[in-house]
Amino acid sequence: MEREILLLGDPRLYEISEEVRPEELEGLRDTITDLFDCIKAIRRDYGFGRAIAAPQIGVNKRLICILTDRPYVIINPSLEFIGDETMELLDDCMSFPKLLVRVRRYRHCILRYTDENWEKREMRMDDDMSELIQHEYDHLDGILYTDKCSNLREAPEMDDEDEEGLDEE
Repeated sequence: MEREILLLGDPRLYEISEEVRPEELEGLRDTITDLFDCIKAIRRDYGFGRAIAAPQIGVNKRLICILTDRPYVIINPSLEFIGDETMELLDDCMSFPKLLVRVRRYRHCILRYTDENWEKREMRMDDDMSELIQHEYDHLDGILYTDKCSNLREAPEMDDEDEEGLDEE
């Protein structure tokens, strides 16, 4: 079921999420489905969207869903940055889908997480995927990309032509 995505200004977006416990996993299956449905709805309505964090639909759990080459369910993630190399880019967010913000992110990271079968996983992420997971991870800590922008005065609002080809969430 497609759920309403919380928008900028909702105080729940600024809360730190709680870890998922093994006994909670079965009860989160519908939430996982809902998260993937939200990604598909944003793609349909705005033409972007690769990932979403549970807090964006009001679920205060450390849970991220990514839909790229295949669906990924990421539970209780941790990030380790590889090196000091960063990149600056225009980022977007499902919680304010018409706003682009310039942010700086690490170019490379290691993602460690538990999957939907409660198995430990590790994945190296580079470039746009590194940016994507950092963006979603920030949501779990109550941090929005507007908190990290290099200059909010320069944040352009997207029009329909801008929505194609973004480094998207």
